[in-house]
Amino acid sequence: MQLYLVEGTVTLSRAHPSFTGASLKATVPYGDTLLGRPVKEPDLVVVWDDLGAAEGSIIAVSDGAEAAQAFKPAQKPVDAYNAAILDEIRIKP
Repeated sequence: MQLYLVEGTVTLSRAHPSFTGASLKATVPYGDTLLGRPVKEPDLVVVWDDLGAAEGSIIAVSDGAEAAQAFKPAQKPVDAYNAAILDEIRIKP
């Protein structure tokens, strides 16, 4: 699971039928920012969101094969799933 920052919403004009009613978010990796590491050009990742994350939210994302497990027994063609919206992050020295 990794942390991502929600940059906006993705709108599809045509999609797989299982995406009906889906909310997709455009996100960028956020973990390096929290740890004070240099941030390279971020890759945009589209994340399935059924928790209602808003722009600017920090979310915990499950990706890869685990992302589709949240929908069992139904099958959805997703590679990244919003598992949690984080209210606060504390990093102790």
